[in-house]
Amino acid sequence: MSGELAIRLAVFLGVFLAMAGWERGAPMRRLVASRPRRWITNWSISVIDAATVRLIFGAAAVGAALDASAAGTGLFNRLELPAWAEVAICFVILDFAIWLQHLITHKVPLLWRLHRVHHVDRDIDVTTAIRFHPIEIALSMAIKIGLVYSLGVPVVAVILFEVVLNGAAMFNHANIRIPPKVDAWLRLVVVTPDMHRVHHSVLRSEHDANYGFNLSVWDRLFGTYIAQPGAGHQGMTIGLADHQDDAPTRLGWSLGYPFRR
Repeated sequence: MSGELAIRLAVFLGVFLAMAGWERGAPMRRLVASRPRRWITNWSISVIDAATVRLIFGAAAVGAALDASAAGTGLFNRLELPAWAEVAICFVILDFAIWLQHLITHKVPLLWRLHRVHHVDRDIDVTTAIRFHPIEIALSMAIKIGLVYSLGVPVVAVILFEVVLNGAAMFNHANIRIPPKVDAWLRLVVVTPDMHRVHHSVLRSEHDANYGFNLSVWDRLFGTYIAQPGAGHQGMTIGLADHQDDAPTRLGWSLGYPFRR
């Protein structure tokens, strides 16, 4: 387990530093809120999230995969498929599950109250990718663990999926400029920053679109894809319309936000 955590942490920090450096060198948008305050708050929320998951779930999804494998439970532990096929199929299923879960958090009022903590950030950059309310993270992990047990997802697939998902989330939240032609090719397969930025618009019609975190196929397949924001990437407003102020940069306010009217 320590080796798995070391790999995930190394990839996480590597991607984070790469995206942060890219943002400095080629930013897409000018930030409107205080960067130090936002970063301190977003990082603090991420640390609380990690502690919450570790406290409640221990080894979390990886532990569930190990348990399912040892007990021989779950669909893929009963099928005799090549290892590579199991990993590939499970990766795609998990990615779809994350897409569907994300869509549901926008449609169910109680879940939206939690998910708003992510959307209320007035800027979108690499730290927005780690800004989720601890209760939402705990619920998401519980769903993931249930899925891992029921499918019998191989440990390798869980580790691969979580590493890729974390890296993809930091990439597509990053405030980076990518040449339009390159972006057009990339988004045929993966969610790009320009594609996901639409999802953080203050306009309901736009933030109820582009739910993907990794593979871009789901939004195209289910009709929730919007290519570009109506006001353009420079003209669009990020966040939620009723909180275009400095409140989201404060940790206490952000953690208490779901419980306010």
